[in-house]
Amino acid sequence: MLKTAGVLDRPAAGSVDSEPSPPTTRVTVAHGDGIGPEIMEATLRILAAAGVSLTFDEIELGEKVYRAGHSSGIEPSSWETIRRNGVLLKAPITTPQGGGFKSLNVTIRKSLNLFANVRPTKAYAPFVASPHPAMNLVIVRENEEDLYAGIEHRQTQEVTQVLKLITRPGSERIVRYAFEYARAYGRRKVTCMTKDNIMKLTDGLFHRVFREVAEQYPDIESDHQIIDIGAARIAAEPDKFDVIVTPNLYGDILSDIASHVAGSIGLAGSANIGSGVAMFEAVHGSAPDIAGQDIANPSGLLLAAVQMLVHLGESSAAETINNAWLATLESGIHPGDIYREGLSTRRVGTREFTDAVIERLGTVPRQLTPVQYRPGGIHVAPQERPVEQKQLCGIDVFLDWDEGGRDADLLGHALEAAIPTSWKLKMITNRGVKVYPDGLPETFCTDHWRCRFIPRNEGVTFGDVLDLLSALHEKQIDVIKTEHLYTFAGERGYSLGQGE
Repeated sequence: MLKTAGVLDRPAAGSVDSEPSPPTTRVTVAHGDGIGPEIMEATLRILAAAGVSLTFDEIELGEKVYRAGHSSGIEPSSWETIRRNGVLLKAPITTPQGGGFKSLNVTIRKSLNLFANVRPTKAYAPFVASPHPAMNLVIVRENEEDLYAGIEHRQTQEVTQVLKLITRPGSERIVRYAFEYARAYGRRKVTCMTKDNIMKLTDGLFHRVFREVAEQYPDIESDHQIIDIGAARIAAEPDKFDVIVTPNLYGDILSDIASHVAGSIGLAGSANIGSGVAMFEAVHGSAPDIAGQDIANPSGLLLAAVQMLVHLGESSAAETINNAWLATLESGIHPGDIYREGLSTRRVGTREFTDAVIERLGTVPRQLTPVQYRPGGIHVAPQERPVEQKQLCGIDVFLDWDEGGRDADLLGHALEAAIPTSWKLKMITNRGVKVYPDGLPETFCTDHWRCRFIPRNEGVTFGDVLDLLSALHEKQIDVIKTEHLYTFAGERGYSLGQGE
């Protein structure tokens, strides 16, 4: 039974003789802007006709809320509804033009720890035209870390930096989610994409965690590809991929590549998954220019609702709805955005397309592959790991220095004369390239220098570090940043300089 939370959900006053209704899962619903209310109504009608037992609590998101003075697009009272129910089904919203309005999706993702962005991209040829008829891939993107942490600094006249943060817990939960997703959706392979041939510590950690987790899923094939060639292969041969898992930036780029080459963005749903809350939505926007005309295609939001059902463990209902939708595509009954002469049999509007899907509930497609989902939903349990012994073994000191024609030898000699005898200057790099000792004259240098110091004898304390920095300060050397060098369980926890 499908319900909308409100007065009708409450029993009549004094009623004692009726049987209590079985508990149902409560889902928060936002009807959105533009075509949002139409496609949400269509989606909820199909869920109701399929017999899904959900109770819906409606909240207001989007343009009206922005205009009411909430720059985030969400009323403060709505947070508790979303957090209490744990699931949000959201129609597209409109963000008003002009400054001062924050991205609602970013606000929800970051506020509610929605660590996984899941973007399926599939072709439905020959019933929907596609340049890659066999394409059927899913990109599982880490949603919170990497360069998108947004930690940036200007450090000198010429140099800015951004911190790339990759954590073991963040990597493990997104990788484990990708494998659990593959199991739940009957998929056979998970591909990891990183750039760990260059970023050996950050991307290297993500790849290493991927290998560790993959060993726990022997039923699913796994492989790794360097991101640049992987992106090229998605653009040229997307049918060769199944599930792809990546850090944040790469996943954002790959999602746009996949959507572009699929040619069917209007049919795509997506999910943002967290430990306690999940949000499901269509990929496309609110399309206000066609709102209220009964021509919008509800497929993207409907397929997002299918993802929601799998997430909730309602795999049987998810199969029923998705297979009915596939059977409708096969029948040639198509909304205007996918209608094609010779491929379609009838052009229909939003309501008529919804009726066609409902009529086919309980049927399966004959040419397109029927879907089959594993019961039980998707669950990612945190993993305990032993603490590794951490040992301080040196320090990288970053300097703003623009003297002597940026002569690295001049800087190196000045540093060696300034530091305490307990320290040794191992190298100086500029933009990651070693320039001292034995640098090459062709290397271009800016005013930003990394100077690596190591103790002359074994063992270094934080007091030794302070002595070093004090000595540099006394010589009026401009220290702008430091990074301690550590080993973990005896293994180096920092990168070598290029040429070191």
